[in-house]
Amino acid sequence: MRLTQGAFSFLPDLTDQQISAQVEHALGQGWAVSLEFTDDPHPRNTYWEMWGMPMFDLKDAAGVMAELREARKAHPECYIRVNAFDSTRGWETVRLSFIVHRPSVEPGFHLDRIEEKGRFQRYAVRRKSA
Repeated sequence: MRLTQGAFSFLPDLTDQQISAQVEHALGQGWAVSLEFTDDPHPRNTYWEMWGMPMFDLKDAAGVMAELREARKAHPECYIRVNAFDSTRGWETVRLSFIVHRPSVEPGFHLDRIEEKGRFQRYAVRRKSA
């Protein structure tokens, strides 16, 4: 199963050249760029680990791409994503986020339906075993 989270999630994986172009766009907008990684991409896991510090003062994508190469070496079996943060007053939020690296095996998720008393149903999402 292919995990689909963030922008570009239904497209094939972006090449490094395409990632660099997206980072250039974000920097051109004045957004700060950061990298995050996780081995638990559950949809409710919004707290991924930061790779280094957010890159507030970059002027081109080369710095982000160098950090991405290092993150891929250090965490080859994790998901890695790029976030672009807009600190403009009134926004102050992530404006762009997309996955740039995936583990070799993506186990996916399974949806469990649980029958309750009466006609009530609960649902639970759990990670599939690899």
